[in-house]
Amino acid sequence: MCYWSKGLHKPQAPPSRQYSRRKWAPSFALATPHLLCGHRPLARAAPAALAGATAVLRHLRRPLGFRPAQLSPRLASRPACELPPTRRGASGSRPASGSDPANGFGHIFMLSFTTRPPHRFLSLLCPGLRIPRLSVPCAQPRPRAMAISSSSCKLPLVAVCQVTSTPDKQQNFKTCAELVREAARLGACLAFLPEAFDFIARDPAETLRLSEPLGGRLLEEYTQLARECGLWLSLGGFHERGQDWEQTQKIYNCHVLLNSKGAVVATYRKTHLCDVEIPGQGPMCESNSTMPGPSLESPVSTPAGKVGLAVCYDMRFPELSLALAQAGAEILTYPSAFGSVTGPAHWEVLLRARAIETQCYVVAAAQCGRHHEKRASYGHSMVVDPWGTVVARCSEGPGLCLARIDLSYLRQLRQHLPVFQHRRPDLYGNLGHPLS
Repeated sequence: MCYWSKGLHKPQAPPSRQYSRRKWAPSFALATPHLLCGHRPLARAAPAALAGATAVLRHLRRPLGFRPAQLSPRLASRPACELPPTRRGASGSRPASGSDPANGFGHIFMLSFTTRPPHRFLSLLCPGLRIPRLSVPCAQPRPRAMAISSSSCKLPLVAVCQVTSTPDKQQNFKTCAELVREAARLGACLAFLPEAFDFIARDPAETLRLSEPLGGRLLEEYTQLARECGLWLSLGGFHERGQDWEQTQKIYNCHVLLNSKGAVVATYRKTHLCDVEIPGQGPMCESNSTMPGPSLESPVSTPAGKVGLAVCYDMRFPELSLALAQAGAEILTYPSAFGSVTGPAHWEVLLRARAIETQCYVVAAAQCGRHHEKRASYGHSMVVDPWGTVVARCSEGPGLCLARIDLSYLRQLRQHLPVFQHRRPDLYGNLGHPLS
């Protein structure tokens, strides 16, 4: 998926692309100084990489029945929404990085070099097969059209916001509000904000001083924002003064879910606190200022699907995600502020693992960049589908990425790979007990 973070431009049809029987409709493209997409710009390497991928596909075409997607010059000049159909059901595999919008296996809207297998479910039958797939960015930043099938436009759209919080709460709110309004303009029904969206302080004393109760001024501003934009908000990690504040003088790391009317429909208080000391990243002792939550929250029905709530460090504990999945979760969300050492090593690996083992979509909004002189975050917010494919990703800096949630694909995958039916609790116990 590829988006630009501000400014709406008229979509343009690419020179060539694969097409299907369904009617194509161009989607929006946004423009700012930097691109938010699943592949970083490689302008110099793109021609050579494209030539190499073409050679590989030519080599594979005869024994495996693959062929590159091509259009005649006459069709290439026509608008995307007028492209004629191909044979129905021609595609159906799950590529290694992204998927064709027409194949019914999820939706990543990156313009890329695509292939078509001769029959459906080839990737399920041959899981070791990796089909080459290449995205060729432009040398100069400019809006890019994205192909979306007419059926995919009916799927719920979610927005994942990436920010750089500071101790300035009002400036943080302005940044988040701008991204939420942009998500609403693009048609998202649910926007996800990262952990510590409200602020990131310099020390525990400042954290406690800046914290607020759920009924405070800041959360009221977000409830008004949800009503104004008419979309749900996942507020990934609010520094909450709980009812025991007077006794403990500690706060909760609270994940708050607001509906489109601004009402609080769920709250989850982070249960696994990050008390770690990573060489090169600096020590972190969250328990100095934060109390662990007492329980998990049952998945909540939203316009995008049933959402299971977690926060950052929780992703390292698969029992939590398994419990949420067995309770009916279809989307797991891990708002985070990963560090600069653990981020490159573990961030994407953990998120994809949680998606694969639970067969859920995973949405992870992240903090990015330098918050102040003492702390910086990794970023790379993303959405992972139940197959483990990263279908949307933010690059460097604040911005947002978008993804469509295809629950029919999720149910189809669970039917073909019924791992929850194959568990053996008689051998290793019931990891992740279902929520009551």
